[in-house]
Amino acid sequence: MEDLPSRISKVDTLQIFTTDLNGRPVTLQVNSDNPDSLFQRGIGFDGSSVPGYGTVNDSDKLLIPLAETFKTVKFSHENLGFLIGGISEEYGKRSALDPRYLLERTVAQAEEEFGIRFLTAPEHEFFLLSNDEFGKDIHTDKAGYFHADPEGKGEVVRKEIVSVLKKCGINFEKMHHEVTPSQHEINLSCLAPLETADRTVLFSYITKRIAYEQKMYASFMPKPFNGFNRNALHFHVSAQDLNGNHLFYDDEAEHKLSTTARHFIGGILKYARETSIIMAATFNSYKAYVVGKEAPIVRSWGLKNRSSMVRVPYATGPKDTRIEIRSPDPSGNIYLQLATILGMGLQGIREKIDCGTHEAESSYATQKASSLWDKNFLPTNMYEALLEAERSTFLKDFLGEPLYAQYMSLKIDEWEDFRTFVTPREHKMSLHI
Repeated sequence: MEDLPSRISKVDTLQIFTTDLNGRPVTLQVNSDNPDSLFQRGIGFDGSSVPGYGTVNDSDKLLIPLAETFKTVKFSHENLGFLIGGISEEYGKRSALDPRYLLERTVAQAEEEFGIRFLTAPEHEFFLLSNDEFGKDIHTDKAGYFHADPEGKGEVVRKEIVSVLKKCGINFEKMHHEVTPSQHEINLSCLAPLETADRTVLFSYITKRIAYEQKMYASFMPKPFNGFNRNALHFHVSAQDLNGNHLFYDDEAEHKLSTTARHFIGGILKYARETSIIMAATFNSYKAYVVGKEAPIVRSWGLKNRSSMVRVPYATGPKDTRIEIRSPDPSGNIYLQLATILGMGLQGIREKIDCGTHEAESSYATQKASSLWDKNFLPTNMYEALLEAERSTFLKDFLGEPLYAQYMSLKIDEWEDFRTFVTPREHKMSLHI
């Protein structure tokens, strides 16, 4: 990018973004006067203060900006220079704890071992709330799925989000009000996995900032409301060979679904329980896995079936043929989630795991598991998901020991905090005993 120094000189603020291991965005504002030095040396930061990236006795990390991720983001009162940074232990030595590095390696392996290039697109769901503290007046509307309200402030926020995105070269495909009051969805076009993940970090930042400017609060929390649908993060995945031929489509096959696609689905289904702690990463995530609220509860795949964990949407031909994975939510680390989805699918291709018969009926007809531990179902709570991850050879090998150990440590600590915290509900139910 030969014109990058010139583009950087025109922004008001230059910020390098990444995520902590939990998936929360973190950022450094940097001096833009000497971009050559910035890209050559990076910026030092305290890894022990960012969850997952270091200890006090090994805390010096580098955040090295990636030139290809630069975008000028035009807000109403600021031109922001946006960059994604890779985490390094020292210059030239990428950190094994950097989730983006895992995704980079997974994408490279797909090309080198299988000759596959993926395209991915998430569906972004979020709530626009009146406050960042829960209360009875937190909703900003009473609308439902596809509802139109010209006076609704949520529609104004959605339009401003896509306007800012468009100015920095990102186009949306569709947007609408979702099922739950105050809930919205914006879908963006498909990109290569690394670009998708980087764009998701930017999307989340823009969404929160625009909401704040409109005196609202944008929340990606999976399940803030009892009795309503969750925020999901469905991923659409398609595959091409190195010549651009579509690999998930076969005109001669049943349902036009190729053997590669069936094996990819098979891998995702086989390893779904072991990787659930990546896709549904918080204690709150598992409160969404209930019958009839669109979060999948059974390890299954279906054609156009929104109750299935893996769905094959209607397609008019090879270009549109894709797979939708419906178990993730936006509380996780986007780089870990995308890398793990691709890793599971590639392992399915490697092992030639056929996905079996598709689920023709709604899985919501299955009211509950046959026992407390039913492997046909996704984990119903964080503890069950942690046990599956602890027993998983696949997840340990895929993440690598350092990343696996750090991630599990964070998530076990989170589980312990919730396990030992006494809630108002317990007081209400048991204080009279």
